[in-house]
Amino acid sequence: MKATAELQVIPLCAGVSVRTQVTRVIELLGEYDFILETHASGTDIEGEMSDILAAAEQAHTTLHAEGSVRLISYLKLESRTDKTPTLAGKKLN
Repeated sequence: MKATAELQVIPLCAGVSVRTQVTRVIELLGEYDFILETHASGTDIEGEMSDILAAAEQAHTTLHAEGSVRLISYLKLESRTDKTPTLAGKKLN
């Protein structure tokens, strides 16, 4: 099932900068067949719902394995039955 989502991963107790962890998550998302749009508060994703959920889990698994002790993620997920959701369809012009 196609879906769109916004994923925000927040490493806690990582110090002032979380650039390394955020960059790592973006790298992981790039391994999937997603359309991605990063922004200041997270990353917008278009792809298969199962892949989006798997990618969120992989982000946690990987960051924990690389030393992040505590992570909080916010995932907003949209699916539709009347048409295929796309990031392009969300843009206000």
